Amino acid sequence: MQGTKTSVKFYQVAATCTPSANLVKVQEVASWLLEMNQELLSGGSKRRRTGGSLRGNASLSHGEEEQMNRVVEEQEGHCVRNPDGSGAEASSSTSDEAQVATAEEEENNNQITAEAKEENKEEEQEDGEEEMDQDSDDFEQSDESSREEDSTNGNDVTDQNYNIDIAVQQPLAQLTKNQMKRKLDPGPEVRSFSSGKKPCKGSEYKSTTGLVPCSATPTTFGDLRAANGQGQQRRRITTVQPPPELQDWLKTFQSWSGPERLLALDELIDSCEPTQVKHMMQVIEPQFQRDFISLLPKELALYVLSFLDPKDLLQAAQTCRYWRILAEDNLLWREKCKEEGIDEPVYIKRRKVIKPGFAHSPWKSAYIRQHRIDTNWRCGDLKTPKVLKGHDDHVITCLQFCGNRIVSGSDDNTLKVWSAVTGKCLRTLVGHTGGVWSSQMRGNIIISGSTDRTLKVWNADSGECIHTLYGHTSTVRCMHLHENRVVSGSRDATLRVWDIETGQCLHVLMGHVAAVRCVQYDGRRVVSGAYDFMVKVWDPETETCLHTLQGHTNRVYSLQFDGIHVVSGSLDTSIRVWDVETGNCIHTLTGHQSLTSGMELKDNTLVSGNADSTVKIWDIKTGQCLQTLQGPNKHQSAVTCLQFNKNFVITSSDDGTVKLWDLKTGEFIRNLVTLESGGSGGVVWRIRASNTKLVCAVGSRNGTEETKLLVLDFDVDMK
Repeated sequence: MQGTKTSVKFYQVAATCTPSANLVKVQEVASWLLEMNQELLSGGSKRRRTGGSLRGNASLSHGEEEQMNRVVEEQEGHCVRNPDGSGAEASSSTSDEAQVATAEEEENNNQITAEAKEENKEEEQEDGEEEMDQDSDDFEQSDESSREEDSTNGNDVTDQNYNIDIAVQQPLAQLTKNQMKRKLDPGPEVRSFSSGKKPCKGSEYKSTTGLVPCSATPTTFGDLRAANGQGQQRRRITTVQPPPELQDWLKTFQSWSGPERLLALDELIDSCEPTQVKHMMQVIEPQFQRDFISLLPKELALYVLSFLDPKDLLQAAQTCRYWRILAEDNLLWREKCKEEGIDEPVYIKRRKVIKPGFAHSPWKSAYIRQHRIDTNWRCGDLKTPKVLKGHDDHVITCLQFCGNRIVSGSDDNTLKVWSAVTGKCLRTLVGHTGGVWSSQMRGNIIISGSTDRTLKVWNADSGECIHTLYGHTSTVRCMHLHENRVVSGSRDATLRVWDIETGQCLHVLMGHVAAVRCVQYDGRRVVSGAYDFMVKVWDPETETCLHTLQGHTNRVYSLQFDGIHVVSGSLDTSIRVWDVETGNCIHTLTGHQSLTSGMELKDNTLVSGNADSTVKIWDIKTGQCLQTLQGPNKHQSAVTCLQFNKNFVITSSDDGTVKLWDLKTGEFIRNLVTLESGGSGGVVWRIRASNTKLVCAVGSRNGTEETKLLVLDFDVDMK
């Protein structure tokens, strides 16, 4: 009973406190709340730069907490409360300035609240809310985990931040100034209203205490709450009637001077129980909640939002109408798309407009589309694939996929051009007199190499053979196309450089003493691997061998070249990384148990597939094996082909499956293709993937699986 009376008394005292001095003492009780507000403005952006989330209730790191405690101790040393109230007098002027700033912010909040209420009356708001919900549907799972984390932080915030003071305001101003490096001079007393924000009209209100009439200008904490429309929102004590002496006690309190009131508040706080202090915070807390994004100029608000992850941006867009407008900024989403490698915006025709002048971001649409596509790859329903039958029961030896055009080469001496959209065979390229074992494609130009010792240049649109390139004396086993030049490697141990526009042989590179099995060309250097265990680096213009890379002890079957590093895979089970300029071996990657039949290199990340049924992910800068794709869901036979992007690794195998893996974690995601004849002869020979489609060349060598192409579609409809 005594505790309840204390809560009633304190609330009445707080409501009659003048903002100039008495409010400071109440603020000390709610110091954790002030710190949370400052954390939003200063700490959030700093942590975002290191990968953290921008959340108002995020806890301090150990180092930040120690620094804050030092600031608090220094301030306490400068302002010691004395029984005569001298310490309180020293902080009186500072408190007056702080209260003026608080009142200005309250007025701005009131203006934003008034505008939000007016906008909520507009009929088109329902359409906007539905669309905001739709935008964030794809991130629902991530949002749920974020909310759980936020809930945990919210429960612990009192303990973590109770000792934090408002001294972070000065470092905040300096930090913002240094980071932005902009000229911002709004003036300390002038606050311009953002577009669409309406100033509030003069307020008329009644005192929450009922003791004194209120003037047009708020003078007490209770008046400020009433001016902000929060006078009726506080938790009222209804279980006990106010004691008769309460009114006299309050009048006595009002008759005291500022220092005397501070002293009385000090004593009152010290005599309160924890539950009563909690009640004080519940009364005071709403006054220190700030929509800091709406209070900032648009440029600064967008700068803050730029540190959010896309999924957090979509969630922020559902906060209010103004946040929705900011979170739709096209330049903001263009940068998010750039980070994800998305280079084309998506323009969608909208049936309804949320508000006149509101523009949907094409870059945001592009990001959402890509996220939905990635979700389809990872866990979407697998649609029935298109089946492209051809080449009878022959082996599909090479496969190319670009745009909506698929080209398959076979040992039946032909190539076929297919539509990836309709699945129809557009034309069959006939002319070789031996099996086709290598091919390349650029635009509507196709180049093929055959056991008939020739290369042919085809027009994919017409099916016409433009050039037949003669010169090799044995099977053309490999080739690589760069712009209008193609380099071919043959079992005759030579390489030839051709101009595909004229059909002329420009250069012949001789030096290998066995069949050339793989070749790479970047327009400046040619790198070749052969059955003589050697890797050679060539200058094609002078036809000279710059380096012979020796180290492998068996045939070289695969190569990757990024202009700086040469990566070679061999039957000796090792993978070697070489410096193309010096010819030195930088790393020898060991771990596979058999032939490395296929590799792909992007941005210093190498993925290798091996006949030992495993796939490994390497960092070629350090030589470290980052992941081995194995476990209970690993392939049961030799890996035949692979491809990867920033998120996924796709692998195919002689076991008749195509598997999807997570590039970063190495975890198995799911099977994309599983042949019924897998394990009894069904084989996936080749795979090629685009952003939205996967093409698989399947068949068998014993007749258990019909030769065909399977096309899986993971695209989404953004209408």
